[in-house]
Amino acid sequence: MQRWMQICSFCAVVALAACDRGAGSEAPKGEMNSGMAAATGVTRADGGKELREYRVIPLRPMSGDVEILFGDPEAVGEPFVMRIRELPGTIVPPHSHPVDEHLTVVKGTWYFGLGDTYDVQRLQELKPGTYAFAPKGSSMFGYAPEEAIVQVHGIGPFQIHWHGGLRTLDDPDAKTTFRFARGQRIASPRGGGRIVEGYGSGKIIQYEIEPSAGGRFMINEDEVRVE
Repeated sequence: MQRWMQICSFCAVVALAACDRGAGSEAPKGEMNSGMAAATGVTRADGGKELREYRVIPLRPMSGDVEILFGDPEAVGEPFVMRIRELPGTIVPPHSHPVDEHLTVVKGTWYFGLGDTYDVQRLQELKPGTYAFAPKGSSMFGYAPEEAIVQVHGIGPFQIHWHGGLRTLDDPDAKTTFRFARGQRIASPRGGGRIVEGYGSGKIIQYEIEPSAGGRFMINEDEVRVE
């Protein structure tokens, strides 16, 4: 889910209608990434409580990508609840999960689509309070025009199959995928700033930008120019 756990992320997506890959179909064969593989700032918001301890966790501004509210998303057969923050401009590339996923938008507006290929015409608007269910194996993608927070729950392990693979600026061969490097100062339609990370999956390549005034946003590679 933010950065492409998402992120998730982020990340999960809706079966608002019977979709191309068929609700309930098995996840495609291939490498499964940890649900946290592209996430930074993963924290426990429950104060380290035991699984069956009482808790109340208000919605608060998030500084990292993921807040775990209950359980362990990567534990097999165990329930979990977490919140995923999507940065402005985030595109979540086509992916699938090996387990069912339940999500509720709790802040901002989140857009989901179903299918093997990212298609803006298939994106459906999910406003705060909207609940969605994505059966295991569903192919999905997403977009956040502005910051959004999505609460996700299910039974682990929360893993992600990125249909176009997952590449970052940390990869040894990053230069074969990315035209820009970490630390470069850039300009874009969303503003300028410093590149702190890059994410590539298939034809989708985005950079995470940190403006000098603070905050972060995501931008497509074809919208980036060097200052």
